[in-house]
Amino acid sequence: MSNAIIKQQGDFPIVADNVWNIRAGAGTFILGLLTGVVGAAAMVRARNTGRATKPPTPRDWPVAFIHRGGAAVVPEDTVLGFQEGLKYGDAVLECDVHSTLDGELVVMHDETVDRTTDGTGRISELTYAEIQRLDAGYRFSADGATFPWRGTSIGVPTLAQIYAEFPDRPLNIELKKGRPGIEERVAAVIEAAAAQSRTLVVAQSRTTMERFRQVSNHQVATASSRFELLGYWLLSLLHLTWLVDPPFQALQPPENYKGIPIVTPRLVRAAHRQDLRVDVWTIDDEADIRRLLSYGVDGIMTDRPDVLARLLGRPIEAAD
Repeated sequence: MSNAIIKQQGDFPIVADNVWNIRAGAGTFILGLLTGVVGAAAMVRARNTGRATKPPTPRDWPVAFIHRGGAAVVPEDTVLGFQEGLKYGDAVLECDVHSTLDGELVVMHDETVDRTTDGTGRISELTYAEIQRLDAGYRFSADGATFPWRGTSIGVPTLAQIYAEFPDRPLNIELKKGRPGIEERVAAVIEAAAAQSRTLVVAQSRTTMERFRQVSNHQVATASSRFELLGYWLLSLLHLTWLVDPPFQALQPPENYKGIPIVTPRLVRAAHRQDLRVDVWTIDDEADIRRLLSYGVDGIMTDRPDVLARLLGRPIEAAD
């Protein structure tokens, strides 16, 4: 729900390319400004429309979010991967969810199975039976030369299996684009697992997030969509976040994009004043982890749970 380092493939970088690349010229900056203002206005309108009671912000969660199970050290988005990642200490399980052709919810980051398995094809065009036959450890290699997990019966898990295998762990779930109705199906799986209080859901699409909040009856915490994040980020620059009552409980941005700082002590303070958590992706370098912890961020999404676990045992001085 975040690579020795695998490039983020969501829409947030597209926003940064098309909206936040201020260096490209004043026109781009103005477009970003206007987009952010529209986003802020949408949140202000939501504040005044008698929105349903919001779920509580997840608190007392571990700092460590094992990104896809610790994608740099184990086969990502697998039961084994999460088990291995948890050996480094308590953590939030961060995973990505797609819908198969026949409506099963499977845990995988990419839209296709090509990069991580011995198969090919788009998840949305494959049945669950076809995906069950894939080797999810086939392509993983820590050294680029050996493939120790091939043929070891590592499969692609369903979301329901992850909840069943880890009944006490918090989950951060990213809903991926694909077949319609994924919001309803994810909400149903969460309800069946009685996991509303230990789940945080995020998607890049504002429409997806609005739909999920509705169909889950506002019982499950959510993070901001890319549009909502942009609006809140802009308002934090202007010291105007007090104007809005966000429908989300978390911000989950990258620290920087193309040299533009996104996560700053100011943003973290503004978020905390409104009882929002701040979780940052994807951070594997020790110096970067130390800096973000000094800002007071709530979560670090990492592919290196070993590095983060080692660092969490050391004192961190707060940043101004």
